[in-house]
Amino acid sequence: MTCVRWPAAGAPAGLLALLSLLSPLPGGTASTASAGASSDMSSLASVAVAAPRPASREGSRSYPVVIAHRGACAYRPEHTLPSYRMAIAMGADFLEPDLVSTKDHVLVARHENEISQTTDVARHPEFAARRTTKVIDGRTLTGWFTEDFTLAELRTLRAVERLPALRPGSAAFDGLAPVATFEEIVALAKRSGVGVYAETKHPGYFASIGLPLEGPLLATLGRYGWRERADPVWIESFETANLRALRHRTRLRLVQLLEAAGAPRDLVTKGDPRTYRDLATPAGLAEIATYADAVGVPTDLVRPVDRHGRLGAPTPLVADAHRHNLDIHVWTVRPENAYLPAPFRLGDPAAPGYASAHGDVAGWLRTLYGLGVDGVFSDDPGAARRVRDEVVRGAGLVHGASGTGGSPAETPDEEVPNAQASGGGALYARAAGEGGPSAQASGEGGPVAGRPWQAAPVRPAPPRPPGAARPRSSPRRGA
Repeated sequence: MTCVRWPAAGAPAGLLALLSLLSPLPGGTASTASAGASSDMSSLASVAVAAPRPASREGSRSYPVVIAHRGACAYRPEHTLPSYRMAIAMGADFLEPDLVSTKDHVLVARHENEISQTTDVARHPEFAARRTTKVIDGRTLTGWFTEDFTLAELRTLRAVERLPALRPGSAAFDGLAPVATFEEIVALAKRSGVGVYAETKHPGYFASIGLPLEGPLLATLGRYGWRERADPVWIESFETANLRALRHRTRLRLVQLLEAAGAPRDLVTKGDPRTYRDLATPAGLAEIATYADAVGVPTDLVRPVDRHGRLGAPTPLVADAHRHNLDIHVWTVRPENAYLPAPFRLGDPAAPGYASAHGDVAGWLRTLYGLGVDGVFSDDPGAARRVRDEVVRGAGLVHGASGTGGSPAETPDEEVPNAQASGGGALYARAAGEGGPSAQASGEGGPVAGRPWQAAPVRPAPPRPPGAARPRSSPRRGA
């Protein structure tokens, strides 16, 4: 296996190694219920990691990034700062917020603009009259909507767990965190040395009501110095029109999201008959490559699962995307049995709590990494990070750098579930000359754009100065 550059990723290794001695694995009951079951079937010795694809114009292939889907939302209410802080401590490379707008045109992080399932708005009598019915992207919804509240009003609400039956541990933190702004999330990411992977939610709808998302998005990122393709930012959308427009406004990397069914709303609106499945064909990918840098796809599109949870044969989508110089990121890996393919579920299906018990998520992650994907969206970024590191070490590859680069003050003052999954104690190596004094003087600890990480002998990396940003993978396309 050829050694290649590795995108920077990490967490404070000393802190997390200590936590790993104190914190048990989540879902321990389910994991021990089937001793010697499927967790052993995916040992590192049996993992076949896809070979790196050929280098593009500007450097060698990068290896999978860990995208903290709405933070560490298997453990804290999604899109809250506690969820994002936990994701950083668990070793995520990117924080992923879904962005919607307030009435006064401030971007906030919510799963949807309808907020009855993710906040305590229904308990606020002062907002009872705001409950209404709207048609959002062809769906009729009744509830409360962010665009009908100013930021100051939204800040009086508190976040709640969206899936309390499946995630009672997270629901225990209901009512503690306010709705987070995009600015707060970017500031946290910048201080902590991780990237941002931002989704524009319902962009056509928000543009239609005079609250376009793209301007405030780019302005916020720009205030923190993130404007270039080499910066640790991805912008994603299930629609195509806003990504095409963004291509002319920014150098930042863009991601076309695809579903397993249906079609982009903007295509439906203008009568274009193409579906998401059409966009996932070689011809569709070729078109996407004219305006985007990656595709974000459901795991079903790379490894189908039937209605009984049985795995089908891998599809050619990963190879097809790489052939068109597109990265491919898969969503969403969740630790609960309810979301895992049958071979990775653990425990007795007849037992109470089986659906919410954690299964062999590591085995499922190894399967996905083995297909050669370039990134994984995970509700448990600690598990995704640990398995990513194990697979790469097992294949004889080398990491690019260690640590988040955040100061100790940025570490959340709370127990981190599954601290063993954070990659603490891993050995890293940095290429000579990368992240040197000139880069650190500018506040950026990463490589100069266009300079890829190189393989190096495995040895502990020297600590980076407090506050230095995590090194970034170099861009694969011309800026």
